[in-house]
Formats: sequence, structure tokens, C-alpha cells
Amino acid sequence: MTSERRIDVLVVGAGPAGLTAAARLATAGAGHVEVLEREQQAGGVPRHCAHGGFGTMLRPRTGPAYAHLLTDAVTRAGAVVRTGVTVLDWTGPLTLTAVGPNGPETITARAVVLATGARERPRSARLVPGTRPAGVYTTGELQQAVHLYRQRIGTRAVVVGAEDVSYAAADTVRAAGADVVAMVTELPRARTTPARAQNARLRHGIPLLTGTTVTELLGHGRLSGVRIRHRDGRTTVLPCDTIIFTGDFVPDHELARRGGVPLDPGTRGPAVDGALRTLRPGVFAVGSVLHPVESADRAAREGAHAASAVQVWLAGAEWSEGVPLVVDPPLYWIAPNRVTPTDRLPYVLRTTVPLTRPTLHITQDDRTLHRAPLVNHRPTLTARWTHRIDPKGGPVRVKVRCGSAP
Repeated sequence: MTSERRIDVLVVGAGPAGLTAAARLATAGAGHVEVLEREQQAGGVPRHCAHGGFGTMLRPRTGPAYAHLLTDAVTRAGAVVRTGVTVLDWTGPLTLTAVGPNGPETITARAVVLATGARERPRSARLVPGTRPAGVYTTGELQQAVHLYRQRIGTRAVVVGAEDVSYAAADTVRAAGADVVAMVTELPRARTTPARAQNARLRHGIPLLTGTTVTELLGHGRLSGVRIRHRDGRTTVLPCDTIIFTGDFVPDHELARRGGVPLDPGTRGPAVDGALRTLRPGVFAVGSVLHPVESADRAAREGAHAASAVQVWLAGAEWSEGVPLVVDPPLYWIAPNRVTPTDRLPYVLRTTVPLTRPTLHITQDDRTLHRAPLVNHRPTLTARWTHRIDPKGGPVRVKVRCGSAP
């Protein structure tokens, strides 16, 4: 028999974004706040990120310590966290069905917060041909195997990718007692800070092969090597017994899609405004389901930001859809991707190529709203200009101009 319940706020996903939103809402007296998590433990990805760098600059923590901190905070705030519960589908605008240890249930909420996160595309989704040997991982699978389950991996690993998460995977490989044979990327350079890339190359002796593609996995039973193609067309084989496919994240947006929540074509996550409202009244979205994938701290900040917007909605405010926010190449997405005059959340942008002295130009109906330089390798944009938009005007466009060719 399916049980039916009514609550005030339902949060789907117990990662940093979902836990922070739930803790803020419960503390603010939003009523019955409940978090559902399909994993057996709350905390999200940080649970199996043994490296430091989580939390504040003054009090940095390891991933597991950060996850414990967030889980403890939401429990002390009075929210209910239920693990081992999978949300299956929608049966109404704000009604979802779920199944857990106690069987199926239907939950109706006054507000729903989607915090379902993101996942890396595995080897099969990247269409890498070859045999199907043991020793093939994504970063998440590797970190869980090493840090959660203390499993042994191979001795010689190839890391596919050169982003922040790729270097975290390389650190995990070394923590497991294995060597990183090489990091391989199709890009012309690493997508991380120069200091981090230089540290891996000089201190740990990890070669970075740019403009290089993995074309085939070799080996029967256990991986024995990978065939790679260089930018000049040459092919070689790297002997290894482990390969980790990193990055290339996609949002876990299945629940949003099943509920008819419109997605942004760039991020492939739910389209949201600066209050993290989707285009479905009463449904909010936070964290890596919006922009795979950013830091845990940013996800937590978005959870806190969304909590304020949820309280406004619960108090009876009207739902605003905002104006579409679109980007022109070489930008390929921006989040949030809709805008209202009262938005205050900074925007995250991504580009398809490295940029030289880039400047952003934001316009609406041929009217300039804002100009600003872009800095660092993970560019952001403030929301100080949003009060200038016309809520009834056309889409707001974000263009980038460079001081010279990249």
C-alpha cells in the first residue's frame, strides 16, 4: 500500500546544496522540511573526497569532514533526512512518488527543491571502443573504491582529462599507491590553475599529453593498455592497468525532465532565474544539477540562497519566470540562465576555448546593460546590472570580446 503525506518543503538530494537549503529553511521555521537521498548516507560527493579544500579558508576540511558538518547541521536544525529513498516520478505539480525501506509513498509539498547533482559520463557514453576489461573507472567510482571501500586498484593508471577533477583523480591514484602514467586531454592546455598543473608535472612527474585522444581500450580480463591518437595523427599505446575517465559532467536531470521542468540547452540542467526558481511554480533547483560541476562551497551557497527564495514563495509571493539569458560563442553556457531585476546571485560562465583579455558585453534589445572584464580560468559575472533589464523586453544576450585572438 502506498502511503500519502503532506509536508512544507521537500528537498530531493542530500549533497551540499540540498543539505544547506534544508538547514536554512528548518532554522527559519519553514515548517516540516524533509530531505530524501537515494544513497545510504547523506553528504553527497564530498563523502568520498578525502583531500582537503572544503569549507572556508580559515577552517579548511576534508570532504568527509565537510559532509559530516553539513549533515549534522541539518539534523540540529530540525529537518528530517531520509536515506535509501529514491524519488521516482511526479503525480502532480508538487507531488512526487518515492520508494524506500518502508515501501512506496506519495509526498505533496508546498515547495520542492531539486538538488539531484550531476554525474560523469562513463566510457560507454563517450563511445570509446575496445574490449571491456576490469580497471575502468570514473572519478566518482575511483574515489569510492579507494576512500570508502578500501579496494585495491591497479599499479599504472592513465587519467583522461585535465580539469580540477582530473588532478583530484590523479591524487587519489597516488593515495592508492599507484603511478599515474599520463594525463590525456583533447584540449590544447590544462583547464586548471597553472600552479596545480605545474605541481603535477614537476613535483609528481606526471606528463600531460594535450591534443590527444583515447581511441581504444586494450586487454582481456584486466586492462593492459590504451591506444591514443596525437594531434599529428600518430597513434601509440600507453601500457597501463587502470584508466580513469574524468570530467565531462552531465546533470542528473531525469526527475526534472519527468516533471516537465524546462531545461536550459547550454547547461542541460533546469532553467532558473537568480532566485533559483525553475519555470514550474513552486519548484526550485540548486547545485550541480544546474551547472555540472562546480565546487561544493558554491553548491552550498546556492542552497542557502534558494532557501531565502523558498521562504518568500511560502509567504505567498507570485512566481516570476524572468527573461531568458543567452550567450554567444565562444561562451557555451551561463547559470542562472534567466534574469529578473531583483537577482543578486553571481553568474557562472563557461567558454569553449581559452580567451585572451576577454570583456563581457551584456545587452537587451540593442541596449547595453553592462560591460566587465573576465578574470581567472573559471569566470563569473556579478549581478549588479540586473536592475537595468526590462522585464517585458527580449532576451538578455551575453557576448565576449577579446583583446587579441586566443
